[in-house]
Amino acid sequence: MADELELLRRANPVPVDGPHYGDGPLDHHAERRLSRLLHERPTGRRRTRLVWGLAATAVVAATALTLLLSGPGTTPAIAAPRPLVVEADSTPVPLRVLADRAQRQVTAEGAPKLRKGTHVQSWSMGMSDDKPPVTLPEERVVRWKADDSHTELVVATDPRHPGRPVLRDDGGDPHLVEDGHVISRQTYPPSWSDAPPESPPPNDTARLRAYLQEATSTHTELTTPELLDGVAVLLDHWTLGARESATLARLLAGTEGLRPVGQVTDRLGRRGQAYEYQGAGYRVMLIMQPSTGAVLGLETVFTKAEPQYGVKAGDVMDYSAWMR
Repeated sequence: MADELELLRRANPVPVDGPHYGDGPLDHHAERRLSRLLHERPTGRRRTRLVWGLAATAVVAATALTLLLSGPGTTPAIAAPRPLVVEADSTPVPLRVLADRAQRQVTAEGAPKLRKGTHVQSWSMGMSDDKPPVTLPEERVVRWKADDSHTELVVATDPRHPGRPVLRDDGGDPHLVEDGHVISRQTYPPSWSDAPPESPPPNDTARLRAYLQEATSTHTELTTPELLDGVAVLLDHWTLGARESATLARLLAGTEGLRPVGQVTDRLGRRGQAYEYQGAGYRVMLIMQPSTGAVLGLETVFTKAEPQYGVKAGDVMDYSAWMR
């Protein structure tokens, strides 16, 4: 039991300062970390499987089937996206080359600057042990003001299916909503913190690694999947400038297990270079802008079926696409 408790502490799927703490389902980052916890294989033995005991998720799954079978004529935009496909004739670009390109952008005229806040499209799979999985797409915009207060807007939308109803689980009440439906709109009072990820990311690779380690509450040296989780945490709090993107690209270039695979077009229609990491039962694809090295997205795909959860090999576990 002690081992399992330590795994949960390290995964930290629901931090005390998270927006969903104690109130509703996990957000897409929390679900990604909990999914990793389910499927990672530590040295010597498979981790004890944890059951996704989220009652809301099971209800959403049951409701999804009802809506699909007897809902309105317009098809809901709730189907999981297909995995991104690398263009067969594209040439993979090594991460070190991309990092060099990113570094050259630092001094370019009009180079983007670091900005606190984020704009992200995400798709995350909700699973239970007895209902088919469903995928809930949403868009989140966080903007900080000069007085250190900030606003957060979350809407239900799927850019792949504009105009179609979207299945949501607002307050434990699963239902269809219109495309662009506001899930939440909140204004937070001024707050200050010098701890990652609230503090600005450093422009040095060693310090950035330590920053991401603290941001993910990881108590040992970051593994590659933990580092990629840290990238998601960072981009869910900050919109990086050219200097910060270059630092992150250099850090990623020295990361074991990330291999270049070629060019992809992401779910927002942007061209990017893809880098893959193969885990135990899953694959992570990192998508980066070819000329600036900015991270465009992260996709996690199951490579092994999980019949007890209704998951097939090739199903997308989660996907995030960040914008300026």
